[in-house]
Amino acid sequence: MWEMDDDRVFKALADRTRRFLLDLLYARDGRTLTELESEVSMTRFGVAKHLKVLEEADLVVVRRSGREKLHYLNPVPIRLIHDRWIDKYAAPRLAALTELKRELEQRDDH
Repeated sequence: MWEMDDDRVFKALADRTRRFLLDLLYARDGRTLTELESEVSMTRFGVAKHLKVLEEADLVVVRRSGREKLHYLNPVPIRLIHDRWIDKYAAPRLAALTELKRELEQRDDH
């Protein structure tokens, strides 16, 4: 299950247009397809396809408001990717840098 979810998120984030759509939703959530389409140079159908990929990766959630479909950013999958694939690799390096800083500061005190 994790692997499949990770694959969907990585696939969704691999495309520049989809990342741009996420940035737009980050800047102002709850946009319609028409609003998002006006920000990119592609057809309505093309934007809808990109939004579908983002929805399948759970990066975008759609809610109906009357006749409109509003698109909202869901940052949780990105955070899970961060925790799973980035944070664990960065932690040892940060710990080493923190230790080095402490040692250098102690030397300066003597």
